[in-house]
Amino acid sequence: MPQYLTTREVAELMRVKERKVYDLAAAGAIPHRRATGKLLFPLAEITAWIEGGERSAPAARPPVLAGSHDPLLDWAVRESACGLSSLYEGSADGLERFRLGRAALCGLHVPEDGGWNVAAVASQGLRDCVLISWAARWQGLILAQGAAGTVRSLADLAGRRVALRQPGAGARALFDRLWAQAGLDPAVLVAAPGVARTESDLAVAIASGAAEAGIGLQSMARQFRLDFVPLTEERFDLLVDRRSWFTTPLQTLMSFTASAAFREHAQALGGYDVSETGQVRWLSP
Repeated sequence: MPQYLTTREVAELMRVKERKVYDLAAAGAIPHRRATGKLLFPLAEITAWIEGGERSAPAARPPVLAGSHDPLLDWAVRESACGLSSLYEGSADGLERFRLGRAALCGLHVPEDGGWNVAAVASQGLRDCVLISWAARWQGLILAQGAAGTVRSLADLAGRRVALRQPGAGARALFDRLWAQAGLDPAVLVAAPGVARTESDLAVAIASGAAEAGIGLQSMARQFRLDFVPLTEERFDLLVDRRSWFTTPLQTLMSFTASAAFREHAQALGGYDVSETGQVRWLSP
């Protein structure tokens, strides 16, 4: 038997009419995938579903993109008209929502010893998901215009108002990690009021004068004409549910990444490397 069955083959296996199979798929009651407009049914999941009853079929995830904010991803979701809803509350929040089945995918940039994201995802005990490369991005100090001459490292932030991301955000984890690695005293950090929940929020805080500096993306500094001191190149990845991967929103978004418009916009933003976009970085059991 093939790995994936057609509607007719499932109907023959279940000894029902094809219309019944279509109705079950439409209701999300039977394991299935949708690719290039066709319904496909994984043989292993169909067998388990038949043997265990309808309750064994996993619930369909909502078409929600959770996790960390990325300007290129945010733009691609809108420009591709893929139909995904966005909820940007940071990498840790996105990973938890994904674990609970409340998102089809989430964006992550979690710093780790020797890499990004893989250990954080692997530690969750997740199944039936895959970590896909989105982009490599330059993170660094975003500064008010003219400040780059006097601020060249984290140590130079002492006494300055620093915009911080919310706890659980990948950028906040990176900031705390670099601050500790530099051996800096937390007492010298002067936090600007409130928190910046997205990359653009942080850049706005600095451009408006509410803060003097913060750790963020080169693309945001460029967009707001702010100074930028590079610190590290990070990986931003997408954790994707395998079933959701074959749905129309995900297929539309990833097809759009192959377009010239996507590559040109990434180059225009600055600080992005999209040469590995769509490549698999980790597979769950």
